[in-house]
Amino acid sequence: MNNIDLFTMALGLTSPWSVSKAEFLTNNSNEKELHLWISFESGFKFTCPDGSTSSAYDTLDKTWRHLNFFQHRCYIHCHVARVKYGNHKICMVEVPWAHPNSGFTLLFEAYTMLLIEEEMPVSSVSRTIKETSPRIWRVFRHWVNKAYKKENWASVKRIGVDETSSKRGHKYITQFVDLDRRKTLFVTKGKGAETFDEFKDVLEKRGGKVSNIKLVSMDMSIAFISGYLNCFPKAEVVFDKFHIVQHLNKAMDQVRRLEHYNNSLLKGERYTLLYRSLNLPKNKIEKLNNILVSYPLIGQPYGYKESFMDTFSIKDPEQAKGYISFWCDQVMETELTPFKKFVKLIKAHWFGITSYFDRGVSNGILEGLNSKIQLAKRRARGYTNIENFISMIYFITGKLKLDYPHDSL
Repeated sequence: MNNIDLFTMALGLTSPWSVSKAEFLTNNSNEKELHLWISFESGFKFTCPDGSTSSAYDTLDKTWRHLNFFQHRCYIHCHVARVKYGNHKICMVEVPWAHPNSGFTLLFEAYTMLLIEEEMPVSSVSRTIKETSPRIWRVFRHWVNKAYKKENWASVKRIGVDETSSKRGHKYITQFVDLDRRKTLFVTKGKGAETFDEFKDVLEKRGGKVSNIKLVSMDMSIAFISGYLNCFPKAEVVFDKFHIVQHLNKAMDQVRRLEHYNNSLLKGERYTLLYRSLNLPKNKIEKLNNILVSYPLIGQPYGYKESFMDTFSIKDPEQAKGYISFWCDQVMETELTPFKKFVKLIKAHWFGITSYFDRGVSNGILEGLNSKIQLAKRRARGYTNIENFISMIYFITGKLKLDYPHDSL
C-alpha cells in the first residue's frame, strides 16, 4: 500500500473518488503545507437532481481547507464534475467531503464547531485555526441554520417573550421561548409589535398553530401587548413577575433620588434599598437600618416595597390577589407619587398580573437562558452583527440537534 492509498483511506473516500497526488509545498511564509489532489473514475455515471445518471460534461477546479496533518496545514484540490440533465440543465455534482459552496471540508468545519462548543469565542477560534472571523461565522451559521430548519413546533403551547440588546446601547432583539421545553424558539431584530407577527409566521411554518398557544408570558410594554392582542388574542396573558418587580424598584429608586439630593447617607446606596433585606449581607443590613431610622421618608416606601414582595410567597392565588388589592388601597392613601403610579400600572394590567398567581408562570426560564446569552456576549465583547448574535442564541439556548460529524474527529 502506497502513500496515495493511505491518504484515500484517511479521507474515507470511496468509489468514484480517490487521491491521485500528494505533495508537500512551501507557502509564502516558508511553511510546509500538505496538498492532496482528488480525482474521480473516468466515465463514472453521477446521479443528477432529476434521478437520471450522466457522466461528466466538464469540470471545475475547487479547493478546500482540511484538518492539519500533524503540524502541517492541509488543502484538498479536485476537478469537480459537472453533468448535463433534463432540458439542457447543468449542475455540479456534490462531493462527499464538503457541503456545496464551502471552502472547508466537513471535518474541518466539525473541528471549528467543536471549538465553539467549548465556549471559545469566534475571534479566538479564528486565531487558533488561522482563518478569518467572517469565514468562521459563515461555517457557524450554516450548521446552526441547518439544524434550526428541522425544528418542529407542533407541541408548543406556552411561550415567554423578552427583549435584550446585542451590545450595550446598541440594537435590540426579541426572544420567544418554549416555557415547557425550556428552549429558545425564535429570535428577531427589534422589540416592537411586529416581532409577534414574525414569530406567528415562523410558528406556522414549523408545524405549530396559533390555536395551540394557550399562554403568553411577557412584560407590560405597549408594543408587546399590541402584538399579543393581534396574533394570540385567545391565549391567556401573564405579565412576568420580574418585570413587575422592575417597575416596583423603579418607584423605590425615584423616591431615593428625591431624598438623595439633600442626604449624603443615601449616596451610593441604590441597591441597598432595591435588594430585598433577606438577600443583603450583614454590613449592608446595618447600613439599611441606619438609613431607615435616619430618613423616615425613605422608610415608608421601603416598607411598602418589602410588603409587596411578600405577595409572591402567598401560595393561595385568591389570598395573593386580595393582598395586592389591599396593598394598592393602602398606597393610594399616601403621598408617595411614584408608588401611586405603580398602583395605576397594576390596575391597568390587573388581569395579566393576577394570572401569575393563578398559573404560577413567569419568565424565570427565559431569564435563565438570558444569563447564558449575556455570558456569551461578554466573552465576545458584544455583537456588532445581529445575525451572528441570533445564531449564537440558537446555538446556546435552542437545544438544536447539530448533525456535523462529531464522531469522526
